[in-house]
Amino acid sequence: MAIEQISVFMPEKACLLWLTRLLGDNGVNIRALSIADTTDFGILRLIVSEPARAEIVLGREGVTVTRTEVVAMEVEDRPGGLARALTALEGARIGIEYLYGFVEKKEDRALIVLRVEEVAAAEKALVRAGIRILNPDDVRRL
Repeated sequence: MAIEQISVFMPEKACLLWLTRLLGDNGVNIRALSIADTTDFGILRLIVSEPARAEIVLGREGVTVTRTEVVAMEVEDRPGGLARALTALEGARIGIEYLYGFVEKKEDRALIVLRVEEVAAAEKALVRAGIRILNPDDVRRL
């Protein structure tokens, strides 16, 4: 089952502290994040404990937020662990727009977020290859 990622348009690099503090003060825990920036702006992608609450909190402050379905999976935390999952996606002809890791790992597993065009097809290919897909409850329990 897909999880929701929030993406935040950040016109000023200095607002990262303010934004993370705002989420924390409102009980939203950050589980994974990635930031891509240019000289003028950044895009912060987050997996949070409560995406709907995060969107409301940030929206009240005038922050541009979008929610997107992504796939979160567990891969073996060993050489070649990620390659196994990517091989399953390549075999199903599913392209990856981007990926990033969670802030923490689970036992001997690394947790990875994937943005793909066909979420359901990606999940099906990964499950067929024996890759465990995380659901929203798994993320909340981290």
